[in-house]
Amino acid sequence: MSQGPVPPPDDHGVADWPEGSAPAPLPDSLPDGRPWPLIAVTVVRDDGGAALAATLASLDGQAYPRLHHDAREVAAAETDPADRIDADYRLWLRAGDLLAPGALSALCLEAELSGAGAVAGLRVLFAGEVHGLDLLGAPGVASCGEGEPFDCGDILVSRESLGHLGLLASSAPPASESLWSRLAAAGVRTSRIGRPVLLRREPAGGPPPSGLSVASLTDLGHGGGAGIAHRRLGEALELAGHRIAHLRLADESPPAAAEWSDRFSRTEAAIVSGSYDLVLAGNLHGATRGGGFVGRLAAALPTAIALHDLFPLTGRCAHPKDCPVIASGCDARCPTPTEYPQLAPGRIAGAFAAKRQALAAPLLLANSDWTESRARALAPAGTAIAPIRLAFPTGVFRPRDRAALRRELGLPEHDVLVLFAAVIADAPDKGFDDLVATIAQVARPGVGFVAVGRLDDPGVFGLPGLHVPGLIGDEETLAQWYGACDVYLTASRLETLGQTPIEAGLCGTPTVAYRSTGLTSAVIDGVTGLLVEPREDALAEGLDRLIADAALRRRLGAFARIVLESRFSHAAAAVSLNDALAGWPGMPGMAPETRLRFRPEMLRHFAFARDRQAGARGLVAVPSRPAVRLLRRAKQAVLGRGMPLWMRRALYAAALLRRRVSR
Repeated sequence: MSQGPVPPPDDHGVADWPEGSAPAPLPDSLPDGRPWPLIAVTVVRDDGGAALAATLASLDGQAYPRLHHDAREVAAAETDPADRIDADYRLWLRAGDLLAPGALSALCLEAELSGAGAVAGLRVLFAGEVHGLDLLGAPGVASCGEGEPFDCGDILVSRESLGHLGLLASSAPPASESLWSRLAAAGVRTSRIGRPVLLRREPAGGPPPSGLSVASLTDLGHGGGAGIAHRRLGEALELAGHRIAHLRLADESPPAAAEWSDRFSRTEAAIVSGSYDLVLAGNLHGATRGGGFVGRLAAALPTAIALHDLFPLTGRCAHPKDCPVIASGCDARCPTPTEYPQLAPGRIAGAFAAKRQALAAPLLLANSDWTESRARALAPAGTAIAPIRLAFPTGVFRPRDRAALRRELGLPEHDVLVLFAAVIADAPDKGFDDLVATIAQVARPGVGFVAVGRLDDPGVFGLPGLHVPGLIGDEETLAQWYGACDVYLTASRLETLGQTPIEAGLCGTPTVAYRSTGLTSAVIDGVTGLLVEPREDALAEGLDRLIADAALRRRLGAFARIVLESRFSHAAAAVSLNDALAGWPGMPGMAPETRLRFRPEMLRHFAFARDRQAGARGLVAVPSRPAVRLLRRAKQAVLGRGMPLWMRRALYAAALLRRRVSR
């Protein structure tokens, strides 16, 4: 099969390919200390020339430490045994196919960490310009035909898995779709990564299939942690070919009315009459404390709820912690009714009952293993629950020159810098007391600290050299702060996932965190950071270990970048959403696909792409004025962080009055 003339290096949309800069050096061994597995790549050629040279250049640019590759004519490849090299993994390429930067290390590391016998990644399809990306569908989906042999360069397969298929004695594996299907049928464990591994030159096909029409629904929009996560899920769906309309409940009712509002007639009418295929709801408690609104939507059309927290499963709180009441049903016995999201004790039982009733129809989307397990424990029997991955802009959050970033940001050149971050950095639910105690234990000359987020009283740390950039409203600047620091620290014990450790890891900065809640999915112990037991002094011990060991920091940072890009890209999120929806009886018309297709713009979200997607802005609200910060501190000193009912009613009345005056 002739590939034809090979296009100039830039024509496929990857900057300076394949003569560009090599991937960052890999650690000298796997995370557990074993050597990197031997990968054997067979390049099948039928016309040689420039097509073969380009493929071999892409292999040489992998910087993978244990790689054997050879090129064979089609006839020889069909007769020579593939197992003449005792490799741990095998890959077949056709001359003219190009491996994406770092493809082999990403595929291999996922195989080793997941225990999968075969791992597939994205294909980038180009003909002069990129015209699409695709990825093999869920294992077990029947293939659409055998296709041409050796046409499976997007799958890395272990020696044992090939043995299950009887392919060790024959070098002619089938096309990707058929190989993937046969591996699943043989019981081989498979995995998919959400980053490009193969660039394939082929003519553009027809237009992608028409996607879903999705109403993305939030309370206040896309500011703050959960709002950011929901926006990124919408972006992932758009890049997968779906159409997204964003709606905010706050456009109809002020947040101060949330405790007393569960009817949003204009929003509900717009959704029900809008011919949407799906409602993707999440983070609604800033506009309503009830469940009736979601229940009515779910009764009218398919509705999925992203569990950015556990609010949809409780009477009022976002995280029930070790609440003694919830096991028997939330009611007026709630121990924290004045904590956000506040609700008068007499209304909690009604809200809990309404939510339980509403959960009969929607699909709950859990963003971590812990969130999924908690959802199954708290939801009524029969509730539909599926795992998903959140999306992160891996082209924005990427490793950079740390020294250059420090010069640009005015940070000390030689200190070991520890960063902690949250929208409200001093929030109790972020473990602020533990954070203060940990920093006091490890603070010493040569160790600096950076606090990103709202911090009303930086003096509480007693650190004269504390760097406080405050709230950062755009992803590009936030990524620079992550990349300039050596270690990321979180003291939180209440995360459905934990977005900041993933953002830091994508920038090559390892995390120290508690082995708690969703953080066990955000941080892979000994791979992307260190997890410590939730006990006194444990964070300080883990932090001290990384402060003292620069080589370990670099090693964990390198692994973090590879693993987290594979698992938390926009493509990975879109794949997980597709799997969740295709397997849900609530959407019977959505069938699993042999290959999932993505828009060409998906490539712009990866770091090695030409014309990378710019980072988003407006991540958080503008910083409060000094007078507002002073009033907030005074209120906390007198009333604590909770808000009594009389104050909530006063704010509600003021909001209604302001709205009438504005009209």
